[in-house]
Amino acid sequence: MTESPRPTPLLIIGLGNPGRGYRRNRHNVGFQILDALAEDLAVRFTRVQANALVTDARLEGVRLILAKPQTYMNNAGQSVSSLARFFKLPPEQILAVHDDLDLPLGALRLRPGGGSGGHRGLGSIVEHLGLAEFPRLRFGIGRPPGAMDPADFVLQDFGPQEEDIVSAGLQRAVACIRTFALDGIQAAMTQFNATPE
Repeated sequence: MTESPRPTPLLIIGLGNPGRGYRRNRHNVGFQILDALAEDLAVRFTRVQANALVTDARLEGVRLILAKPQTYMNNAGQSVSSLARFFKLPPEQILAVHDDLDLPLGALRLRPGGGSGGHRGLGSIVEHLGLAEFPRLRFGIGRPPGAMDPADFVLQDFGPQEEDIVSAGLQRAVACIRTFALDGIQAAMTQFNATPE
C-alpha cells in the first residue's frame, strides 16, 4: 500500500445555517455536500464538538474529519478555529466547502487560498484563523434573477428545474474532495475546475 501524499487528518468544513428551514437553501450547499460525502463514506454525524456536527471517516488510509458548524454562517470561524486548534492542524489541512454566487449553477472551483469574496462564512473563518491561505471548494449557485437582492436569493431553496444540475454537482463535489484527499490539491484542481458541460 503506497503512502498517501496528503498529511492527515484533513478537516473538511461544510458551511451552512443550522435548522430544518434552511436545509435546502442555496446558502446551505456546503452542508449538502458534506451530507453527500458522509453518505459516500458510510458515516453519520454522530457527535457535537466545538459547536459543530462532526464525524470521522477513513478514505484509503487518510483520516477525514467532517464538520458542519452550527453557529450560523456569519460565526462559522469560531467553530473552525476551535477544531483546528484541537486537532493541531495547519491551514493546508483545512478545506472549507461553500456556495458561490459568481459561479454558474453546479460549477466547482477549488483554490489553495484567497479572499472571502464577500462570503460571510468564509470571512468569519479568515478572521478567526488569522489568515486566508487555506483551501476552499466553491460550488456555483448562479446569480439572482433581475434585481433580486443576493441576500434573499441565497436563502431560497433550489428550484425543481435545478435539481438534476445540483445533484450532479454534489456528486462531482464529493469526487473532488476524494481526489483532494488522496492526490492533493493540484490534481483535484486540474480535474474538477473546468465548468461541466
